[in-house]
This record gives sequence, C-alpha cells and structure tokens, in this order.
Amino acid sequence: MRAAVIIAGGVLALAACGQPAQKAEPTATEQVSATPVVSDAATTPVGPLSAVDLRRVCRAGLAAIHGQEPAAIELTGIEGDAVNAQWRAPVDGGLMKAQCRAGDGLVTWKPLELPDPADIRWMNRAGDPVNTFTIKGDVVTITQTLPDGTAETADLTVPATQEAA
Repeated sequence: MRAAVIIAGGVLALAACGQPAQKAEPTATEQVSATPVVSDAATTPVGPLSAVDLRRVCRAGLAAIHGQEPAAIELTGIEGDAVNAQWRAPVDGGLMKAQCRAGDGLVTWKPLELPDPADIRWMNRAGDPVNTFTIKGDVVTITQTLPDGTAETADLTVPATQEAA
C-alpha cells in the first residue's frame, strides 16, 4: 500500500514537470500599450515630437497628472528631450517642479527638488500610473491608467500657437 502511494506521488510529480509555468499578469504599461487606439479622429504621433508638440503634450500631461489647468503649468525650458516645468501647489502655494518627456504616445515625468533624493526619479516603473496621449487639433487627450487597470481621461486645450516660441 505504501509503495502504491509513493508511486502515485512520483507519477503526479513527473506529470507536473511537463506543465508550462503560469504566466504573470500583464503590467499596466503592457495592458495600455496592447490596447489599440480605435479613434481615427485623434492621432498618436509616432517617434519624436516637434518642440511645439512636446511642450503642448507635457503641459497637458503635467496638468492632468497633478490636477491643474494647463495655464497653471509654466514651462521653464527644455533640456535635451525633457521639458522643465513648474506650478504652484494648490494646497500651500509652494512651487512644484518637474521634468516631462513625451513620445510614441506615452508621457513620463519626474518630480524635482524633493526633500528625499530617492523620490526624484522618472515615474515609469512597474506600479506607477501609465500616461498616454493623443492630439486632435488644439486638444491633447491624456489618459492615466493606474496599476489596477482603472483609467481617467482628460481633454485639455493647449493651442499650438501658445507653445510657439
């Protein structure tokens, strides 16, 4: 009897060896990037953005991410492919600063001048919200997808003429 239990256990163990490993659930970034854009009215530029569109998308992206109006986001310069920005914090009026990058439909940002240097990093790690954009005329649509899959979309008007400089 004991030998039969051992043999049965061995057969089960060997049978499990051929089973494929369970696949991990996709991250929020993988889910968002796998979702096709179905609207042909709005476009998602592919590749590097023009300087004007980079400023427009970053102004809209930072406004949507931080609950601001686009006019409240002051762009203070461009360093390579990153836009520098600042705005007044709604709670205490302090000056918030960040950098933003945009391209291939994604907006990434990092806070600047925080007390803990470890918190100054690009917000593009697993567990960070994923921010995507599309452009239709003067409207930049920002969709923020949280790690749990919930999403919030904001349509923000940022005219190209406002960013031409």
